[in-house]
Amino acid sequence: MKEQSTAAAGAMEGARRATGMEPAAAPQGVEVKRWSAHRKREVVLRLLRGEPLDSVSRATGVELYRLEEWRATALAGIEEALRERSGGDPLVAALAQAKRCIGELTMENELLRERVKKGVLSR
Repeated sequence: MKEQSTAAAGAMEGARRATGMEPAAAPQGVEVKRWSAHRKREVVLRLLRGEPLDSVSRATGVELYRLEEWRATALAGIEEALRERSGGDPLVAALAQAKRCIGELTMENELLRERVKKGVLSR
C-alpha cells in the first residue's frame, strides 16, 4: 500500500500544466498578476481574432479550459447585450420604480414631520 502512494506522489512531482508551467509556481522572474476584466477581455479578443488557443495559452500562462470558459462567457455576454428588448432589463426597471416610491415616501414623511412640529395634524 505504501509503495503505491509513494509512486503516485513521485509521479505528481514532475507534473506540468498544459501551459508547460509548474502547477504550484510561476516561472522565476514572472510576476503572478490577478486577471482583471480588462486583461481577460484582451485575451478573449485575441482568441476571437483567430489566434490559436494553445499559443494564447502558452503566451499568457492560462490553462486551455479557462480560456475556453472566458471565450464562452464573453460570447454569452455579447449575445445578451445584442438582444433587442425595448424595455431594457426588467430588474433595472423594477429598481427604478422602487427608488421612485422610496423618494415619494421620504418626501411625504418629511411633510408630515413638519406638520407635527407646527401642530397641524388635520389634512
